[in-house]
Amino acid sequence: MTSGAHVLLESLKKEGVTVIFGYPGGAILPVYDVLYDDPDIRHILVRHEQGAAHAADGYARVSGRLGVCMATSGPGATNLVTGIATAYMDSSPVISIAGQVPLTLLGTDAFQEADVFSLMLPITKSNFLIRRVEDIPRVVKMAFEIASSGRQGPVHIDLPKNVQTSEAEFAYSNNNILNFDDSEPDPDSIRKAANMLVNAERPLIFAGGGTIISGAHDEVLELTELLAAPVVTTLMGKGVIPEVHPLCLGMVGMHGSKVANQAIQECDVLLGVGVRFDDRATGNVQQFAQNAKIIHVDIDPSELGKNVRVDLSIVADAKKALKKIINCLISFSKRYRKTNWEERLKELRSGCPENNFNAGTPIKPPYVIKTIMKVLEENDIVATEVGQCQMWAALYFKVRKPRTFITSGGLGTMGFGFPAAIGAKVACPNATVVDIAGDGSFLMNCNQLPTAVENNIPVIVVVFDNRYLGMVRQWQELFMKRRYSAVYLGESTDFVKLAEAFGAKGWCVERPSEMEPALKEAIKYGKTAVLDVKIDREMNVFPMVPPGSAIYEIIDEETVLT
Repeated sequence: MTSGAHVLLESLKKEGVTVIFGYPGGAILPVYDVLYDDPDIRHILVRHEQGAAHAADGYARVSGRLGVCMATSGPGATNLVTGIATAYMDSSPVISIAGQVPLTLLGTDAFQEADVFSLMLPITKSNFLIRRVEDIPRVVKMAFEIASSGRQGPVHIDLPKNVQTSEAEFAYSNNNILNFDDSEPDPDSIRKAANMLVNAERPLIFAGGGTIISGAHDEVLELTELLAAPVVTTLMGKGVIPEVHPLCLGMVGMHGSKVANQAIQECDVLLGVGVRFDDRATGNVQQFAQNAKIIHVDIDPSELGKNVRVDLSIVADAKKALKKIINCLISFSKRYRKTNWEERLKELRSGCPENNFNAGTPIKPPYVIKTIMKVLEENDIVATEVGQCQMWAALYFKVRKPRTFITSGGLGTMGFGFPAAIGAKVACPNATVVDIAGDGSFLMNCNQLPTAVENNIPVIVVVFDNRYLGMVRQWQELFMKRRYSAVYLGESTDFVKLAEAFGAKGWCVERPSEMEPALKEAIKYGKTAVLDVKIDREMNVFPMVPPGSAIYEIIDEETVLT
């Protein structure tokens, strides 16, 4: 006989859990008491529960394993909500566990009681309120199966305090409980897709985050080279093929590259794989890919045809579907024939040269991004906060390997990057991990600095210091006649002193020539570091598609000035 708290930890270990990001409290104390004597699970004490969820999310995104976070009842559990919603929108497999008041007190408005089960319903794949200690092993097993199967995502477990202290025999089954359907894609649909692609004059592959989650990077690369078809990606799909590859046109959408957006409009067959066709990627859906027949491959049938018209739908894991399409193409006697598509793409590229931002002052953010890319190795990891810093990173950081660029795409959660970087570093301790941060976004979770310092998790934060909520200010400049309402952060924050106050080290970078030496010194330092980079305060992210416009209706700085 053993306690429910002990059963929970043993069940987690059976699922391969070695680290939990969490914050204790009264309703989860029995679990923490057992954790005190457990040498097999590392607990990382965060400084706010939202950080625990983001750290577990970052851990999952770079490792491909499930991340686990834990909190107490009431405000502890509700503080997890933003992080769990972030993971849900980006299909990241996270298990969140929260203590709950004893079953006898449920519904009485007891101290630190909240209906977390209901709160989590719309932002998880599934969630559980455990009422018997005997159910813990089965629920944990189910939670891990649900989170990692099909379209991945978070699962929440609510564990009342009396269930943690009750006793039962521990028995854990290694057999799958749910047996999710893992069927092969429809052969007729695969043949149709292959025929459409091989007969296309201007084929284009549109890869989303699902291709990275499924591990389909090799297949995307093979298919694009087999067809000589270029690849465009969503923000979440960055890195599915090396972005330095000649057939990679970059990211599409509101802040996508001009070439990628124009290619969408000119292609005649568009293969969307692991993408949601969300509004930030498509712009005005009525004018999206008007000249193309669209093939949509997604593991989640509810996404097919949800946002854009689709000519052929394939419900399948991205890796499986692409393998089948490749095999089908190879079996055809008819090979890809050279068309004028390659020449047209060269023409588009020559008409959209990448800006070469000089090393002048004030520092230009793209210069900082390119310096980071120059210093980091291909296996190193970049996390981003949300806003202008995120879009500059998306445009100018050329990702070379999958799972090395993590960002909050669907929810756009400010404060995501730094705790996610902490989780990424725990998962990949040999990689250098850099958080590309806006000052406003970093201030939301800068309280995680002691988490990194005290747990010896060396993460480097590069703060784009412009003293504004930059993306909101940009919209106010472009669409609200420069009426800068509630976006100025003031002059009081000293990020170097902030870092030092928490036991980290800080550098102030005021000139471009200081950026590379400071970053190299921070990497050599080998501990948590913050680089306060003084950037051009009112520089905007371009190109940009105004909200509600077609993705070819692009504005840039020259357009704005004229």
